Amino acid sequence: MNSLLAFPVRTPEPPGLEVRVNFGMFAGREATAAEIQELGAALVPEIGNAEISAETRFEIGPDSEADVHQVRIEVPQTALPGDDFQVGELAGRLVGIADRWARGCIAERHAEVSEQP
Repeated sequence: MNSLLAFPVRTPEPPGLEVRVNFGMFAGREATAAEIQELGAALVPEIGNAEISAETRFEIGPDSEADVHQVRIEVPQTALPGDDFQVGELAGRLVGIADRWARGCIAERHAEVSEQP
């Protein structure tokens, strides 16, 4: 097998703007592929091509363990307006789109979140 299953990246290119959605904290579940595609469709008019990551991170320590289901929207630096004020306005619009999307997903299908003893 010649392809790399795991590989290091020393200096990944940071996005110009990133919007994070704490989806699992409020939905009690992961976002589905169909839901992510709906979010992408809502973002395209604002930013053109959207890069969206849906991830599950495991936060593990000696006294606790948690699954964190998060959705990240990344906008490359080259796609951002040159003016900081306009970047702020774009960020506000993207947060609004992500918030409406998440609330709609949660209202449609919500899993109860339970605390582990």
